[in-house]
Amino acid sequence: MATELGSDRERPVIGFLTDFGLDGAAAICRGVMLSIARDAQIIDISHTVAKFAIRDGAYLLATAVPWLPVGVHVAVVDPGVGTDRRPIALLTQRGDVLIGPDNGLLLPAAHRLGGVTSARVIENRSWLLSAPSSTFHGRDVFAPAAAHLATGAPFDDVGPEVEPATLVELAVAMTTVSDGHIATEVAYVDSFGNLRLAGGAAELAAALGAVEPGTRLEVTLQESTAEEHIIVRWSRTFGETPAGALLAYEDSSGALAIAESSGSAARRLGVGSGVRIGIRRA
Repeated sequence: MATELGSDRERPVIGFLTDFGLDGAAAICRGVMLSIARDAQIIDISHTVAKFAIRDGAYLLATAVPWLPVGVHVAVVDPGVGTDRRPIALLTQRGDVLIGPDNGLLLPAAHRLGGVTSARVIENRSWLLSAPSSTFHGRDVFAPAAAHLATGAPFDDVGPEVEPATLVELAVAMTTVSDGHIATEVAYVDSFGNLRLAGGAAELAAALGAVEPGTRLEVTLQESTAEEHIIVRWSRTFGETPAGALLAYEDSSGALAIAESSGSAARRLGVGSGVRIGIRRA
């Protein structure tokens, strides 16, 4: 299937997410993209993903791409750069192309965009920068491939097709609902220290019934060697909760979350991604 992303719009969109930080690497990649696709609109999703945190990058990419225009979206959190991990491009049902390493980073976003309709390994030598380095595929492989697709190059030109079933998948945060209890997991800690959990308000309602603002909930933090119980209140907004108080709420993506009003729940509770969470009525 020859899909041309840039053919039906005046200025193509390229979404861009990395763990590069602010030391210039992201700017170099943007420069490469703009040298090839001069009219591209590059949307910086984040360049402050925790170093090597593939799961954090996957979470942020998946929550962002549904709100971006259809386009090419590049993600680089790539501790395996230079190894035999594959550089890939994924065509999605919505029409977007996701570009990055085959380490699980892209698939959650692909699922949010309707799933993968075609997957290809980036091997078109005419697209890559000359003599690609073994440590900076963001600049030498992913950025130029994204720019060529953004200018309208056919997806078939990326390289050989691979079976989507062979793509690397991450272990995803899981939610289990039972009568009177929901077992979930911290999927991501945002920059405010809010704990973003797997599952949403529908799962909470299935487990606990209707939960009104002010309802007291018992939250169990289940780490490998310890278990801690805290009480929070269900809230619609941060502002209806006194500063310093813990609350549970539905975040802007529809997921469950735990926060400290005007503070950091992650710092206060000393927990991070992967911690198991149990919730029941107090």
